[in-house]
Amino acid sequence: MANDYQHQIIEKKWQKKWAEEKLYRTQDKSDKPKYYLLDMFPYPSGAGLHVGHPKGYIATDVLARQKMMQGYNVLHPMGWDGFGLPAENFALKNKVHPAQSTAQNIAVFKQQLEILGFTYDWEREVNTTDPKFYHWTQWIFARMYESYYDEKLDKAAPIAKLIEDKFGHKSYQDLSIEQKKFIDAQRLAFEDFAPINWCPSCKTGLANEDLEDGRFCERCGSLVEKKPLRQWNLRITKYAERLLRDLQDLDWEPSIKLMQKNWIGKSEGARVRFFREAEKSSQTEFFDVFTTRVETIFGVTYLAIAPELVTKEVLAQIPSSERAVVEQYLAAAQQKSLIDRADETKEKTGVLLAGIAAFNPVNGKPVPVFVADYVLSDYGTGVVMGVPAHDERDAAFAQKMDLPILPVVDDQGLLINSGSYNGLTIAQGREKILSDLVSGNYAEKKTIYKLRDWVFSRQRYWGEPIPIIHCKNCGNILVPDKELPLKLPEVAHYEPSGTGESPLAKISAWVETTCPICGGPAQRETNTMPQWAGSSWYYLRYIDPHNDETLIDPEKERSFMPVDFYVGGAEHATRHLIYARFYHKFLQDIGVVSTSEPFKKLQHVGLILAEDGRKMSKRWGNVINPDEIVAQYGADSLRVYEMFMGPFEQPTAWNTQGVAGVHKFLRKVWALQEKVTSDLQEAPLYLPLLQQTIQKVTDDLEGFKLNTAVSALMILVNKMQEAQMVALTDYEKLLQLLAPFAPHLTEELWQHFGHQQSIFLSVWPQADLRLLESQAVILPIQVNGKLRAQIELQPAELTDENLIWQKVLAQEKIQHYLENKEIVKKIYIPSKIINLVVK
Repeated sequence: MANDYQHQIIEKKWQKKWAEEKLYRTQDKSDKPKYYLLDMFPYPSGAGLHVGHPKGYIATDVLARQKMMQGYNVLHPMGWDGFGLPAENFALKNKVHPAQSTAQNIAVFKQQLEILGFTYDWEREVNTTDPKFYHWTQWIFARMYESYYDEKLDKAAPIAKLIEDKFGHKSYQDLSIEQKKFIDAQRLAFEDFAPINWCPSCKTGLANEDLEDGRFCERCGSLVEKKPLRQWNLRITKYAERLLRDLQDLDWEPSIKLMQKNWIGKSEGARVRFFREAEKSSQTEFFDVFTTRVETIFGVTYLAIAPELVTKEVLAQIPSSERAVVEQYLAAAQQKSLIDRADETKEKTGVLLAGIAAFNPVNGKPVPVFVADYVLSDYGTGVVMGVPAHDERDAAFAQKMDLPILPVVDDQGLLINSGSYNGLTIAQGREKILSDLVSGNYAEKKTIYKLRDWVFSRQRYWGEPIPIIHCKNCGNILVPDKELPLKLPEVAHYEPSGTGESPLAKISAWVETTCPICGGPAQRETNTMPQWAGSSWYYLRYIDPHNDETLIDPEKERSFMPVDFYVGGAEHATRHLIYARFYHKFLQDIGVVSTSEPFKKLQHVGLILAEDGRKMSKRWGNVINPDEIVAQYGADSLRVYEMFMGPFEQPTAWNTQGVAGVHKFLRKVWALQEKVTSDLQEAPLYLPLLQQTIQKVTDDLEGFKLNTAVSALMILVNKMQEAQMVALTDYEKLLQLLAPFAPHLTEELWQHFGHQQSIFLSVWPQADLRLLESQAVILPIQVNGKLRAQIELQPAELTDENLIWQKVLAQEKIQHYLENKEIVKKIYIPSKIINLVVK
């Protein structure tokens, strides 16, 4: 049997058997502890998978199999993110309907995943384009529309509560027009008409999170424009502090948490009033300025306001002889995109607002006021206090406008030119000046965030319809819950209009409807939701995928949430991961979920690059199809190789020869069965190493160090090969340790030695701690990160680094790799690994 390792036959056999026996079905109720493992589900593009895509899926599958053997009720599901621009653009390119192309692409993806032998419970499969799924996506939007953020409770509350608190026992329809406007402005899902990011190529609006470098469409790379459009928004900004605060409790990589922290962008400072007259009164107008550096206020030599704040009333106060210059500047600013205006590399421009003055509240001195297009109305208050001595941007503007530059902090960090505050440190000055300004009613403490409300509309066809009906008499009305899901109409043509309207607007038979309140004529909302709508909550649906009565059964939710381990790309740190956390907190507020965070632990995936070191792409012709690798070397070889390539979170270049090397390793495991006996007369020499390997693989899987776990197994197999005979019980332990990585091979061998049940229903081996403490330790020796030899050390020698290096350098194998080389660095990780860096 040793020469009969036919991976194609073995893998198909076990995939079929596992499916028939429903080995990976997750029990809704179980006495076992739960473990919820989740992959960021893919959007099924037409290109199918390349060998880089399964890396994260293999890693979670390895962990899922180990957890099964450790006695957990494992939930490890898979589904499809089928709505959105990627799927629709593919359909447009290939001149097919997106429903058809998405279904075809899903079938291809699923077939490619199935040949790798994953533990997915396909009975829990979800698809965001399935009306039974997006029924609940629409339901969540409806609940947001019916909610506002109660600052006192620090959570979402029903809009009916706000109506009652503000206007007494009235229904929304009983309110006046002005009262309705007030209520609508508080909703968590609200309609707006502000300029948004517009992609001229994709012909749709985009959220800030959909841009690269703040300027380019993430999907097509086009330079985006700012375009005023009617659109729906979600008030994610109300959750900014909770999103920031709760990061500290998450077992996430520090880099991902930092990206979120910076995206949310909390700034603590003060709103300061620069009055328009030297002597203020309750009627005096003022410029409201936000600053994080109030201690520099004595250095203010000008104010700059955003063009959008120069209203007709302001223009009327400018002398007629100067007004035309200001109007020309405003017209020119209107032609610039907000992205260009915010570009710090561009030359700063501005125009003096003649006849308009402001007075510094700390010393009463007049300050000139400019309109400047580098000031943006949506950050802070839209008014900037210019302190050119302590800000590069302000300095550039002041120099161009020939304005004074007044330093107010010296090299020692002490205040100067600041009146009675001179000599104070920056921190002392900040506290004292702000305190005095607040006492005089010139300022108040203020916290602002960089995070902006989520632009939730897309002017495209392939997305969830927004469940709103527009009625001239009743205003915006929700589609009744009993009529959900509001399905997309089936159409022959779905090309984007490019006018700012969705293609749905052209389908009058779908658009025209009746108002649920008054019964009069009304129109459906024609914008659709973005791709992120379904992916912001999909992890909940896996828990209860067939429930038509509610989004998720509360008992099931409490049984499985939060997700224990979530794996996916770091590129989603400031989009999907923020959106999902926001959704989850809202769902907690309305009682749908029991936890404050959805994902307990998070690990990002390092890219697998092509053999030429570039990203795999059809453009470069360097894509490697996993189907071809599986056909030649087997799924187990691909699985083990991708886990062995290097640290999971780091990018690594593909090497087909590496797969061939792993395939040889698996053949060694297969061949070892010829040495297996149930009647071993004496303790084998490999026994100490076996115990070490059990402990190391267990520890490495816990720490997600998958490459070193595989390395340890390779060392053990080499040691077992040296033995005359291998005890059956020892060989079975090897198979159990290898099983999560190479499930088909190990299942076949497990059955060969008489086991009726799956190896994944066996108990994960435990190391004999007595042997670990008393026996020698085998450590791998690497040269430039590649395994070249191994060394046996006694426990007492593990702390004697000089002795270790003497033994390492004395090895004939290592001397071969050091010939004509210079040792640049010696690395010894106690009891784990030895590495020589040479050149």
